[in-house]
Amino acid sequence: MAVTRKLPTWISYWFILTCPVVLWDVGYCYLRPRSMVGGDLHWIWWPYALQQELDHVYGLPSFNSGDGFTNAQSLLNIFETIGSLSYVYLAHISKSPVAPLVGFGAALATFAKTVLYWAQEYYCGFCAIGHNSVPRLALWALTNGLWIVFPFIIVLQLGSHLAGSLRIAAKTEAATKKTKSK
Repeated sequence: MAVTRKLPTWISYWFILTCPVVLWDVGYCYLRPRSMVGGDLHWIWWPYALQQELDHVYGLPSFNSGDGFTNAQSLLNIFETIGSLSYVYLAHISKSPVAPLVGFGAALATFAKTVLYWAQEYYCGFCAIGHNSVPRLALWALTNGLWIVFPFIIVLQLGSHLAGSLRIAAKTEAATKKTKSK
């Protein structure tokens, strides 16, 4: 007897809505300097004019110094996006029981990478964002904080789902062993 628990639909919405945003960000990072202010492709990424000023990781200081962090985190964004879209496919198209594990992994990767991004700022003395005023820092924290809060909630929800499934499997296995030993 299989017992299944319904996966929260909002998680799929989060993944579907954020994947284009994440891929847009990847495009900006990999196409620098063409995507930056003054570049021929900047019109696609015009909101990044502010991002370049707020966060030097996205701006000229990082690019000119050859800092690889920006593109390294973009590479991880690609893997996270693959995981996110795989979750949606597995949860809604193929109805695979491994969907929660894939979604958990994708959300945990996003959460961990974003915490690393914030930790980098802390440990370098806010080297890429410390030049901002408090309101501008709040804007940076709000926009970047979403990638900590929502993935963390997804990790908790899908982690609970996985733990519940493991508990059910353990009880089923114990009952099967008990029946076989009679």
